[in-house]
Amino acid sequence: MKSVYDFVVKPLNSRYNNKKIINGKELLINTNIYNHEFTSREAVVKSLPIIGKTNVKVGDIVVVHHNLFRRWHNVRGEEKNSYGYFNEENYFVSKDQVFLIKRNGKYIAVDGYCFVKPIFSQDKFNVSKEQPLKGILKHADTKAKSFGLKEGDLVGFSPFDEYEFVLDGQRMYRVMTQFITIKYEYQGNEKEYNPSWA
Repeated sequence: MKSVYDFVVKPLNSRYNNKKIINGKELLINTNIYNHEFTSREAVVKSLPIIGKTNVKVGDIVVVHHNLFRRWHNVRGEEKNSYGYFNEENYFVSKDQVFLIKRNGKYIAVDGYCFVKPIFSQDKFNVSKEQPLKGILKHADTKAKSFGLKEGDLVGFSPFDEYEFVLDGQRMYRVMTQFITIKYEYQGNEKEYNPSWA
């Protein structure tokens, strides 16, 4: 099956990531189908769009928008699937909702998006453990690299432009490249922050 403009993908494991194995037993940590925090965001590419160029390949694992696999209830209480649903093994996802490619165990940022790892806050008077709007650039797209940014740089971004993802047990923010506003110099006391729940 091929689409004219969209990728055809299937969930990497299942539609939801709401189960944990603790001491050999399965624990269900969420039962709400509409909660986007527990929807799967990883998909396997089955076919590429007919029109348009992309550096995505068939078989790649891609990080996608949280609504792709999510179910929800309409105003009449009827359960519905997302716009991209075709069947349980085939979903259509547009190019602008693919954020990251995982190929051979390595991540490749899709143009327009970067991934930033939060750092510990050094502010003794703030209860948040994380420094706001600042982090370490982990996955940079070609546009960020053309501006002289590289992976490992300490960067700042504008407020309300970050979106949380957990990749391989590491919490990161997806930030559109255009909203990365500054490159900082390291002071030597920066430390990556990853909450225990991730």
